[in-house]
Amino acid sequence: MSNTLKLPLESLKLHVALNDFEFPATPPRKTTILGQPRAQAAFEFGIAMTHPGYNIFVMGDPGLGRLTMVTDHLNSLSQSLPAPPTYAYVDNFSNSREPLAIELPADYGQIFSKDIEKLIDDVLATFPAAFESPVYQQQKNALERQFSQTYNNAIDKVDDKAQTLNIALFKEGEAITFAPIKNKKALSSEQFTQLPKSERELFHKHVEELEDYLGDVLLELPQWRRIMINQTRQLDNDTISLALEPLLGALHDKYDAIDDVITYLSELKTNLETTISDYLMSPRALEASDNTTRRLMLIEQYAPNILIDNKQDGGAPVVHEPHPVYQNLFGRIEYINDQGTLMTHYRKICAGSLHKANGGYLILDAEKLLTYPFVWDSLKRALQSGCIEIDSPYSELGINTITLKPEVIPLNVKIILVGSPDIYYLLEEMDSEFNEMFKILADFDNHIPRTAETMRHFATLMARQAHDAHTKPLTRSAIEGLIEHSCRLAEDQHHFSARIHDSLEIIGEANFFCSKTNASQIDRSHIEQALAAREYRNGRLPQTILNEMLDGIILIDTDGDAVGKINGLTVLEVGGSSFGAPARITTTVYPGSRGIVDIEREAELGQAIHSKGVMILTGYLGHCYAQQFPLAISASIAVEQSYGYIDGDSASLAELCCLISALTRTPIMQSFAVTGSVNQYGEVQAVGSVNEKVEGFFRLCQARGLDGHHAVIIPAANKRNLMLKQEVIDAVAQGLFAVYAVTSVDETLELLTGHLAGTVDSDGLYPENSINFKAIIRLKEISELTAEEDKEEGGG
Repeated sequence: MSNTLKLPLESLKLHVALNDFEFPATPPRKTTILGQPRAQAAFEFGIAMTHPGYNIFVMGDPGLGRLTMVTDHLNSLSQSLPAPPTYAYVDNFSNSREPLAIELPADYGQIFSKDIEKLIDDVLATFPAAFESPVYQQQKNALERQFSQTYNNAIDKVDDKAQTLNIALFKEGEAITFAPIKNKKALSSEQFTQLPKSERELFHKHVEELEDYLGDVLLELPQWRRIMINQTRQLDNDTISLALEPLLGALHDKYDAIDDVITYLSELKTNLETTISDYLMSPRALEASDNTTRRLMLIEQYAPNILIDNKQDGGAPVVHEPHPVYQNLFGRIEYINDQGTLMTHYRKICAGSLHKANGGYLILDAEKLLTYPFVWDSLKRALQSGCIEIDSPYSELGINTITLKPEVIPLNVKIILVGSPDIYYLLEEMDSEFNEMFKILADFDNHIPRTAETMRHFATLMARQAHDAHTKPLTRSAIEGLIEHSCRLAEDQHHFSARIHDSLEIIGEANFFCSKTNASQIDRSHIEQALAAREYRNGRLPQTILNEMLDGIILIDTDGDAVGKINGLTVLEVGGSSFGAPARITTTVYPGSRGIVDIEREAELGQAIHSKGVMILTGYLGHCYAQQFPLAISASIAVEQSYGYIDGDSASLAELCCLISALTRTPIMQSFAVTGSVNQYGEVQAVGSVNEKVEGFFRLCQARGLDGHHAVIIPAANKRNLMLKQEVIDAVAQGLFAVYAVTSVDETLELLTGHLAGTVDSDGLYPENSINFKAIIRLKEISELTAEEDKEEGGG
């Protein structure tokens, strides 16, 4: 039987031949990723759906080309789509704390900004020059003359009355004084003091009368002055409006079809008139600042803050935000320090990725999105409301860090989340709104069927990578080696790994070894050197464990035989690498009814699946051996010198064979190692990492010296997973090592012990002296002993 179970050389590894593949001089660039038809179809459907909620979650492990597929498809599609509008923020003159958003056609952002700056330059060139025109000066002088005439007429009335009283009126600026007249001459102060007392008193009396009359005459003086000021102001406003009209008229004509701009220009004109009057005509303001300072002031007040300026021929935007913190996604408001006070205004508003991707596509890393605070809930709120709001998320915590509340901008974007299956199922379970907003799942496969078409595509991708990375070109043999390595990563001769990135990295490393030998092309030998160098770099821990086995610190026998001892195969994962290592499994059997004790579980080192595998052993014993009597057994199973957690059921076949060995006292050959899962009917089931497990035992046997008796037993279902290293295949070819594939526990026992397992006959009996016969006899003895002990204890 052993020869029929031994695998031939051709089963141990896939050998790829690309004999019919023609390599073009310059490999064509593929716009689609290798394989993944299901994911691509789902993604294309999600992109085509314009209804709300049809955002996309691209699910798969890193390295599968998720981001490549998304960006390649969107970049080619976006060029055929119309460019979205441009958005800008301007000052809200009625409430500067709430800046207004302006929507412009694509490509109009910088144009509009330059037009406003030109308007400001024209205003500075026009004012105050407009007030120096002869027409303005003439009208202003006329108003001043009219005021002066009215004032002088009033003073003349007082002067006429004073002359009737022999009193002279003197006007010096705004001051009016009176003096007595004697002999048609006004008296001086000294002359006045020489007058008789009666005349002086009469003069004072007349002056009081004149002052009262003056007050009555000038009672309306404030109103005259107010009228003159209002008329002057109206003249100024008319002059400003008349001078602004041609400047703004051109802008009105240019932006007549853009409602937001027309509305803004109307508000700007009203505010600009006040600004010109207060800041450009004020003598103090003109003395305090030069033209450059005034220009900067006007730009800060009127120039638009172009938030995002899409190009007319740029198509729909495709934005990948690698760092989706709140400010990067939703935008932020910057501050300036003005003498210790934080100040801000509308020109300090900065765009986020949502603004840049608005009207197009935004690609986000799902895990990072959930890592940063406030981001996930804010993104959902934006998608639900259909608008982007720039706000401070910390305001909800009572921390006031914002002084502006910009007007919201309409949001029309397709969100593509890229994440692992764990993140997708977590969101699906924990967020009831998730499926409503992300209705499309683009699910990436981990493996790609190995067909002639996919191999050609794979070869093209590898050749294209070598061309784009400026490495030496790949030979046919090198690409065949890369495909074989990819199949090893996938652990399947019929599939290769979808993690194409791993193969692309190897090309760069192989190019290093190619350059060292001055070869003109990267050959299979260079690929193998790169893989060997990578294994060596990561090989400290497996080498340490191997040395401990060789030194007898870790007890593993590779020759002789023993009862209740077997070599199981384990896989250790450290960081991004994994390696196989044999582990001794021991079993003891003794009378009692305690059952099969999993020492690993009792020590809380055995995880759930491993414990399940041990429990199945009881079911197998009962089904195969204890049909005529109660199953009563006490046994202990342990993975020796294991000091960490153990999981998986790949040791259950070895544990069952070890248990039967201890039960029947049949020795097991220690030159064998076993891996495989088993069910209650004794059928051997497939396990994972079969290549690493075989190679782990092979390295130990090789180090001790292969003698032709060393072998590994694997499940027959794992034959398609074999992609062993060449050194193992060479040893098998020389008859120094063997790999057996089994389908049942009986086949495994016969290989391990060299004895017949025994097949049940029509009477339900096994052949005498077969392993199964011995197992039944031994279990029956233990059952009877246990029954007698129970009886004695009950009688006592």
